[in-house]
Amino acid sequence: MTATQAMHHYLEASALSFADRNRYVGDHTQRNVLRELLSDAYAKERACLIDPAAALPKPVAPGVPDGAYGGCSAAAVADVRDDRTGTTNLTVADRWGNVVEYTLTIEATGGNGMVVPGRGFLLNNELTDFNFAPTQGAATDPNLPGPGKRPRSSMSPTIVLADGRPFLAVGSPGGATIITTVLQMLVNRIDRGMTLPQALAAPRASQRNGASTQAEPAFITGYATGLPPGHTFSPTAEIGAATGIEFLADGRLLAAAEPVRRGGGAAAVVGRWARG
Repeated sequence: MTATQAMHHYLEASALSFADRNRYVGDHTQRNVLRELLSDAYAKERACLIDPAAALPKPVAPGVPDGAYGGCSAAAVADVRDDRTGTTNLTVADRWGNVVEYTLTIEATGGNGMVVPGRGFLLNNELTDFNFAPTQGAATDPNLPGPGKRPRSSMSPTIVLADGRPFLAVGSPGGATIITTVLQMLVNRIDRGMTLPQALAAPRASQRNGASTQAEPAFITGYATGLPPGHTFSPTAEIGAATGIEFLADGRLLAAAEPVRRGGGAAAVVGRWARG
């Protein structure tokens, strides 16, 4: 698969996943629904919607994770949320292979604008991650506010294991673009064979089941003309601000952060990981 074909499949898979996320995922989502959404059979049914020769009309319909999977169908529903800049991501590992992938947020820049007196930290406005009006038409919106509910979050700290051992740890801030940023880094590193620093630095695009794909200018320049027809892009200066660690086969650790986005990140290895 060429780089352009890989990006086409990445964008289409992102749109299909966001359709399902917006329709089904919330704090009180039943476990059997979550299991079906994560099942190989359901993934296969959704993947059959991807046309290698053309982009799907957006927004696409959510699937039906009922355990009975067959042909492909599509309709229209979407909930495209904006990017947020009040989130931070940290990636840490030690020589024994312990890993922490930590994404923390106060939601919007400055949170709710209130500082705890005498303590010096801002309070968040995370409740804005709820949908305050239904977004799913006649269907139930799983992310409406309710007693005892937590708002749906896009934070996606990810640790990848190989044969039971840590291989990668990656994460990013960026509101709803966190999900696509983490996915694109994994596609770049695992499927496309980039190094971890290359996977972080590569130009990004975020398709969240909207009519247009949010994309960095370098992504549009590098891929737009070669993609199948139907893709529409909205330029944005930058997407995400990722960090990552890779456990190399020889026992060393490779740490990586953004070279440019948000002024550049910081990454360093201060010791050697001893494989147990």
